Amino acid sequence: MDKQISLSELDIDHSAKVQALDFDGNERRRMLDLGLREGSVIKPVLSSPSGNPTAYQVCGAIIALRSCDSMRISVSPLAAQGGAI
Repeated sequence: MDKQISLSELDIDHSAKVQALDFDGNERRRMLDLGLREGSVIKPVLSSPSGNPTAYQVCGAIIALRSCDSMRISVSPLAAQGGAI
């Protein structure tokens, strides 16, 4: 099984595959609408000076998530490959 970490632990410019979302109801629907589904590839691209929020590239879009939300998303880091996702 792949090593799983929370999305908030993923370093800038390192890609990962979404494994699980710990959200229910409207929060879960919001994450799904943003493209966060099991199997989606996501990459943190920019962090604010305070570290909250962080911008992520997913499904060809850039989204911003607060750390309290990114901690609830489990991901499996992908091997370093560089380039676009």
